[in-house]
Amino acid sequence: MLALLHTSPAHVPVFDVLRDEDHQGLELRHYVEEDLLARARREGPEAVTDAVRDVLREAVADGARAVLCTCSTIGAVAESAGVGVGVPVLRGDRPMAAAAVAAGARVVVAATLESTLRPTAALIEEEARRIGRSVTVRTLLVDGAWAHFESGDTEGCARLVADAVNAVGDADAIVLAQGSMAGAQQLTTTPVPVLSSPRLGLGAGARAVRFG
Repeated sequence: MLALLHTSPAHVPVFDVLRDEDHQGLELRHYVEEDLLARARREGPEAVTDAVRDVLREAVADGARAVLCTCSTIGAVAESAGVGVGVPVLRGDRPMAAAAVAAGARVVVAATLESTLRPTAALIEEEARRIGRSVTVRTLLVDGAWAHFESGDTEGCARLVADAVNAVGDADAIVLAQGSMAGAQQLTTTPVPVLSSPRLGLGAGARAVRFG
């Protein structure tokens, strides 16, 4: 079983659909902890370390063979808190960051929450160092999009994100930093590769369940 740690219930059907498309037979169990994101935004991601560790231990006790954290804001916290819990703990945006670095040296990180920009930019720089590549990371905050997402208007959020991304130039890859932004990927018209995390992250989680 793969456990998924979410900070919004909106992610549950997204990952269920991706599982049915790409990983039939993979058992998923969703742990939705909205308060983790709210507290991380107020106090900083490190403030939720103990709470994240508690969720990870609960997932392992429930039989998880791996845990995938789908929230970019607390992804690094989940990785560090997962040391010693007995199963792989993955951040869902790491495969996306690796793909962005592979695409070229100029990466734009787009987000609807300011709290996500720094962790995602740091992850991309970490992946670049891992392969010995120099990158320039720029950030783009899509004003107003998060309010649409919070109100349940995911289509409105996606349109705002796509419009902002389409205006980006001089980049080798554009990263949609939050899983909640993935719907915008299909609306973009820019020739620059636009990357989102859910499908890539779930693939990494599936491999962790299968191979450890």
